[in-house]
Amino acid sequence: MKRKALGKGIRAIIPEKTRLAMTTEARTIRIDEIRTNPFQPREHARENLHELVASIKANGVLQPVLVRRRRDGYELVVGERRLRAAKQAGLDSIPAVVRSVSDREMLVLALVENLQRQNLNPIEEAMAYRRLASEFNLTHEVIASTVGKDRSTVTNVLRLLTLPYKVRDALAAGKISAGHARTLLSLTSRREQVELAEQILKEGLSVRAVEKLCAKHKDKPKTRLKEKDIHIQEIEERLQEKFGTQVHIMPAKHGRGRVVIEYFSEEDLDRLIRIIYGP
Repeated sequence: MKRKALGKGIRAIIPEKTRLAMTTEARTIRIDEIRTNPFQPREHARENLHELVASIKANGVLQPVLVRRRRDGYELVVGERRLRAAKQAGLDSIPAVVRSVSDREMLVLALVENLQRQNLNPIEEAMAYRRLASEFNLTHEVIASTVGKDRSTVTNVLRLLTLPYKVRDALAAGKISAGHARTLLSLTSRREQVELAEQILKEGLSVRAVEKLCAKHKDKPKTRLKEKDIHIQEIEERLQEKFGTQVHIMPAKHGRGRVVIEYFSEEDLDRLIRIIYGP
């Protein structure tokens, strides 16, 4: 499948001179002079590059990588797969365009480049969207335009990050599909989400079967929520949208209580701290 081109929203975050540099003024640079992008948010050790390596061996590197100059050489901006495939193909040098790119642009380009990959799992995709939204204050509409997708698609992918850890882990590992995960989002109870996810793994349920089970769960009689509980849920939803993760408000007596914000890595914690305290 052909990857979608970057949308017009890229103009909002990457200057035109940098975008034009991706296809002009290429020079040949030794591969051992190019360091990897320090802002690359993903590990690619398991990625299969066989087809790209074979293509490079047969035809060379057809599209130059984008780099920026450093005191001891160059730093990769865009073209991580091409660079690694060129190394595996045994090349000593690679066509490259040199441009002055800020750290902010480096991170945005790395995130967007990842989002163009076909093998990105739904959780990795959601985390990339979340970084674009939280670290660069981009709206879902701008993100969607940038990566060439519908706004509703971006919003729905981001919702996957509100699922419990066990469900997210199963989705990231490919044990359940994005269709399964989206269906589980219709359940309001996290306990029910985990239990049904475990049932999917145990019984190999189809998405349609899960939809029917979720409908049965929703049809069960439930105790009517108090007005206060509805208000708290609305606040939780607003906080979850702001922080891009699960937020729990646990009221206690005398107007006291606790607010719990979940995170699942040191990088995620750093992201939350930046949101709370500012850059």
